[in-house]
Amino acid sequence: MGVFLCEFESRLPHQVRIRQIDAGSDFFCIRNSMDIVCKGNCAACPLAREKGEKAEKCIKVAVVGIGFDVPDETVHFRDYSINFIGLREISGILDIEPDIVLDLVDALRLEDTLYPVTKLIDMDLKVIMAFQNYRKLLQTGHSIKMERLSLLLGMPVLDADYNDPLGRMGILGAIAELYRKPLVKDVRVPYGQDIEEAVESISAAIHRGHSDPWLCFSERYLSLRLLEHQDYILPYIHSLPNADEVLAVARKSHDGLELEFGEASEVLVAKARRGFVAGALQETLVHGKDSSDHSFSQKLDSVLTSRWLGFPIMVLILFGVFQLTFTLGAWPQGWIEQGVNALCVFLNSSLPEGWLSSMLVDGVIQGVGAVISFLPNIVIMFFLLSLLEDSGYMSRAAFLMDKTMHLVGLHGRSFIPMLIGFGCNVPAIMAAKNIDNRRDRALTMLMIPFMSCSARLPVYLLFVSAFFPGYKALVMMSMYVIGILLSILFAFVMKHTKWFRKGDEDYVQELPPFRMPTWRNSGMHVWERVSDYLKKISTVILASSVVIWALEYFPVDRTERGQKPEESCLAMVGKAVEPLMRPLGFDWKMNVALLTGLPAKEAIVSTMGILYHAEGEDGSPKSLPVVLREEGVFNVATAWAFMLFVLLYFPCLATVSALRKEVGTKWAAFTVVNSLVLAWVLAWLAAHLIPLVI
Repeated sequence: MGVFLCEFESRLPHQVRIRQIDAGSDFFCIRNSMDIVCKGNCAACPLAREKGEKAEKCIKVAVVGIGFDVPDETVHFRDYSINFIGLREISGILDIEPDIVLDLVDALRLEDTLYPVTKLIDMDLKVIMAFQNYRKLLQTGHSIKMERLSLLLGMPVLDADYNDPLGRMGILGAIAELYRKPLVKDVRVPYGQDIEEAVESISAAIHRGHSDPWLCFSERYLSLRLLEHQDYILPYIHSLPNADEVLAVARKSHDGLELEFGEASEVLVAKARRGFVAGALQETLVHGKDSSDHSFSQKLDSVLTSRWLGFPIMVLILFGVFQLTFTLGAWPQGWIEQGVNALCVFLNSSLPEGWLSSMLVDGVIQGVGAVISFLPNIVIMFFLLSLLEDSGYMSRAAFLMDKTMHLVGLHGRSFIPMLIGFGCNVPAIMAAKNIDNRRDRALTMLMIPFMSCSARLPVYLLFVSAFFPGYKALVMMSMYVIGILLSILFAFVMKHTKWFRKGDEDYVQELPPFRMPTWRNSGMHVWERVSDYLKKISTVILASSVVIWALEYFPVDRTERGQKPEESCLAMVGKAVEPLMRPLGFDWKMNVALLTGLPAKEAIVSTMGILYHAEGEDGSPKSLPVVLREEGVFNVATAWAFMLFVLLYFPCLATVSALRKEVGTKWAAFTVVNSLVLAWVLAWLAAHLIPLVI
């Protein structure tokens, strides 16, 4: 072990002499600070021994790095005795319990040598990263944005060669500075929802086995190591009183991940880590002119995340998704409508005329049938989106939006819950809880109701099919784009208020490797969405259909039941708000449909199926899009206004309840009022401006 002493050179005050005491060799480096000198008060220092003084502090530093063989040595620096311990494997950290970890990263092999950093992040330790061979990297024309990478990884990043005197002094200064600071861990490697849930369950089991936090490694790190089948941590696990429980939870989590993805959990964790590294390099590595060494995946990423090509490609992909949704869904949708009509004709001919037959035909079948007819479109759309997600493209889309989100003071982590909001706003709000910054977390939750959830999808499908037959995919995509743009505009405005005014934080958006989607995984994702849709149909939609039928069937004066719907209890409710909605071109039936959509937006379509029913010449019910086209109140402008209103007005009760729980009653009430006002204003603009341009 070598012992070094740092002292000023009396003849050259701008230099520092680093003297290896046990070898007697001297070398010089440029002095970069006035306080970098050991004053001889370290216990291991000969000067201190002569004075009989003791060291003030001793810092234990574990040095790790692929391809770098670092000997053990002690360096005296300022008021510290810094003990460097070279490790060949990261696992050795568990045995020595260091104060700081120094990670030596080869700048010429970035992806391979940055990979261990993800494990160090999981350990919750103080880490310093020092690039080796960085000058050689610069000679190739490449460079790294050091400050940016430091923010993304949550650790100091240095261009400091460990074997260079000047680089060593920079490392020593960084160690002393970091040692004085408290441990702050505001960066986590994102492993994806499924792996994160497995990690949380294992961590909870580990936490139940001990009351005091362990010094050198976190429960999260142990959980991930168990998922990766790393045997060297088993002694630590077996020391827990509930070791059997922890191992059982780990096996169950591993088997569940393998069953869902068709790959071992250790492979999934490794891919997520490499995706994290790829995302960090995507934002910080500046390429030179010679990029011939890039892999096909890197070249594809450079195109899909390009500033100029990325967004047009994303628009084309989404347009293709919506186009296929309508093209492929048209046939099964027609079959379902024919089946509903045939069932209505059969019941009308089999049951005696009266309230029972009217309830079954006009209420249950017409109401539920109007919603279930769009089931094939929903299945196709979510299947295609699942393919994009499983292939890794959706992470590239989030990476693209990360740059846009930075313009409004947020980051890509806020866009991930927004993507989840396309399925359902409630789990999207729950996903936003992973955002560390309190203001950004609250603002992201307030942005989510702008996203077009799957409950709004049947409404879009109905009106697009009825009034935009030649532009179905384009109009459908526009509703999603409008929601995203309005949410970004909303965030920009709110970031300039006193409640949310704060600088954005940096975040690494994971770029997972491209992979082939599996039928099983895509099928599970689709079934998750479809089962929720079917549950709503069998509960909320069915119940609301019966209630809507009853309110329409029984008039206020209780005479001529079912003959005068404009005099029914339902009409009375719809006409009560008609003065407010008349400027938008909405009649009482549309008002009632919007009111029934408060608990669940799918109820809008079932209500319209009840209120706008008509029979053809053969006695069978006409399809709802045909009836809407024939209804005098509807036109292209009114349809646009209605879809915009549905996009923006009152979130469903479940979403409001989730907002109230997470951000408070005040902001939940603000969301309700803001959504109603914004919906009315934009619907009014659409109703009055569209006729001027068409």
